[in-house]
Amino acid sequence: MSLPFRRFGRTNLKIPVLSLGGMRFQQSWNHLDSSEITLKQRNKVDNLLKLANKYGFNHIETALHYGTSELELGFAINNSYRESIILQTKIPPNENVKIFTENLENSFKNLKVAKIDLVAIHGLNNEDHLFQSIRDGGCVDVLRKFQKKGLIGHIGFSTHGQLSLIKKAISSNKFDYVNLHWYFINQKNIKAINLAKKYDVGVFIISPTDKGGHLHTPSTKLIDLCKPLHPIVFNDLFCLRNKDVHTISVGIAKESDFEYHLEAVSLLSNTNDYVPNIENRLLQESMECLGMEWYLNWDKNLPNWYETPGMINIPVLIWLSNLIDAWDMKDFAKSRYQLLGNGSHWFPGNNANSLDTDISADELIKLLKNHINAKKVISKLRFLKNSFGNNQIQRLSTN
Repeated sequence: MSLPFRRFGRTNLKIPVLSLGGMRFQQSWNHLDSSEITLKQRNKVDNLLKLANKYGFNHIETALHYGTSELELGFAINNSYRESIILQTKIPPNENVKIFTENLENSFKNLKVAKIDLVAIHGLNNEDHLFQSIRDGGCVDVLRKFQKKGLIGHIGFSTHGQLSLIKKAISSNKFDYVNLHWYFINQKNIKAINLAKKYDVGVFIISPTDKGGHLHTPSTKLIDLCKPLHPIVFNDLFCLRNKDVHTISVGIAKESDFEYHLEAVSLLSNTNDYVPNIENRLLQESMECLGMEWYLNWDKNLPNWYETPGMINIPVLIWLSNLIDAWDMKDFAKSRYQLLGNGSHWFPGNNANSLDTDISADELIKLLKNHINAKKVISKLRFLKNSFGNNQIQRLSTN
């Protein structure tokens, strides 16, 4: 089949609505020597790329710190269809532009290419990252030098940061595109997408299947609520219904991972026959399970994590609790809960493990004096702690 294309903002590239994400098909999260990549793994990636080419995935996105992903793509794309693909990688910001430049050069070596079509600042997640990127002589200026030599096509940024930071980065007018989070369960970045349209900035949606709710392993309740579509298909259509979204990332680890996303594309012209009904069903279930008063007001007057004793990220934790109560998304909530405290600037703040030990409920209730139901907040935090507080996980890439 042939994937539909959309204009990727002011890059003027015609980009497919599905992009091939390179994070999930690497051999290791450790940086290995090219000689350590097994023949079996090289064949696996080569086969995935051949399938991707067959389906029309001509945009491939990876990052320097996705373990061995760049190395493996370097082998594969030189054996297949380099001239027909749009290649994108990402380099983390650094206050030392010499280190940033070395990292960029390493990406060229890993990928074995003379030009990289799209290069993004990877993880522009806080004010320091933004300053390091856009200051005179900073990371963007380094990329501009490579761009003037014809080595780089267009410059963007990826972010897990707050909406205000994303809008500030877009408004700087230094970037041609943005990789950001936006999907059904987390729609708060819609204002950034709207702003991107104003600046004619390309919009790439990060990880709609995994960060969008572990939709590869959905709860039985979520499956039922999304019928007749699989939750992956619904979420893809929800994202692509917005014409200001140009492409969404599809993380592929095995050949069957393409199937639901291709089904979504086949239904694009019939999006309105499915998405509004499923969306209304999900929202109605949320209202009934949470109660209308809580549904409408839960996120009002919650403190930021950096203002909270123990840096407990109450807004994220209550959001996770709501996902459990409304749609039974326990596995997703567990993974995100256990990541808090170990996700650095990618997922800031802490979980509720310190509640009732280092941090008293009374301290938090005082901070929540203007919230609609402070005691309910505490109860939800305790539930999460009791359910998921025994273990912690680390973000796969902490750079």
